[in-house]
Amino acid sequence: MYIARKAENKFMSYLISPKIMIIIGARQVGKTTLVKYALKTKKSLFLNFDVDIDKQKIISAASLSPKEAMQSFGNPDYLIIDEAQRLPQIGSIVKGWYDSDVSSKIILLGSSSLDLLNQSAESLTGRNEKLFVTPLQFGEIVRSKEWYADVYTDDQIERDFSHQISELLMQAVVFGSYPEVILESGKKQYLLNLISDYLFKDVLQMGLIKTPELIKKLLALLAHQIGSEVSTNELASSLRMARATVERYLDLLEQTFVIFRLPAFSTNLRKEISKSHKIYFWDTGVRNAILNEFSSNPLRSDIGHLWENWVVAEFAKQNMLAGQKKSLYFWRSRTGSEVDLVVKEGEKISAYEIKWKDKRVATRAFTAKYNVVVKTITSAHPLITL
Repeated sequence: MYIARKAENKFMSYLISPKIMIIIGARQVGKTTLVKYALKTKKSLFLNFDVDIDKQKIISAASLSPKEAMQSFGNPDYLIIDEAQRLPQIGSIVKGWYDSDVSSKIILLGSSSLDLLNQSAESLTGRNEKLFVTPLQFGEIVRSKEWYADVYTDDQIERDFSHQISELLMQAVVFGSYPEVILESGKKQYLLNLISDYLFKDVLQMGLIKTPELIKKLLALLAHQIGSEVSTNELASSLRMARATVERYLDLLEQTFVIFRLPAFSTNLRKEISKSHKIYFWDTGVRNAILNEFSSNPLRSDIGHLWENWVVAEFAKQNMLAGQKKSLYFWRSRTGSEVDLVVKEGEKISAYEIKWKDKRVATRAFTAKYNVVVKTITSAHPLITL
């Protein structure tokens, strides 16, 4: 079963452009599935750099003229290279083909922004368009269900399918939103395999980590601290690591789409906290797999922080797909007033408190300072669309 993705529209628009398309996202989020589904009736060639023979095909073709290289591939309309970051020189190779006006549309897929964006995209400046694919958004999950119809509004769905939505929501919060998790029954085992076979594999294969156990311990600490401000110094002290090493590990985890950071919002450095940041997981199922904690009990002790992570990640996923046009923050004053999420787009500011159960939240300080009404997001009204 294929789950329709919101990224399809942007993918199809990029397909018309002659520029090289770069599709970025964590492993298993559906990048290859999306491309194969969209191009199923097209003349396409898929190569995967996890397979040495496919990588060698590109290396061999690089020694030919661009025209001969495409002929060696059978002159496909679309040449798709998966896990492209596995070949550091891929950027310069496809740049040569693009500059020679080869007829094949070139699409690069990668699970790490570290190599693919920083190296390949640098040599492809002005020649590429980027598309980010994340774990499923909740709206995509809802729309994949047999009872869903396009004519429904969000209010109708919450009213007429409240039981189904409640079940879907709890499943998404506990097991996350990877396509395989939504489609398969063995959710727990899939996630445990995912973090061992892919998450740790991708991070460790970069060759910058000398002690694998430490990054696992770091992930466990981060998993326990979602929704809280994170001190790099405290992490370094707990792990008995140098602060610079912790920073490097955090960068690696961010660049492989395991975590993302939420900085503090501030316009007054004297009265607000501006140097702090929170760390969230792109997928709450991955977070729970790291701790091996898959309880679906709505009274579990970490449900508030877990819900906050899930909601913030929903905003982050939608922002990523839109091209990161918005900036996401949290806010806390030195007197202790807090707002969980601040979204800034140009001069427009929106603010949200995130609570598992509906309850009154004191946000007068933020409203008074910025003249912005703080909305509350609860599990009773989950995000389907924004």
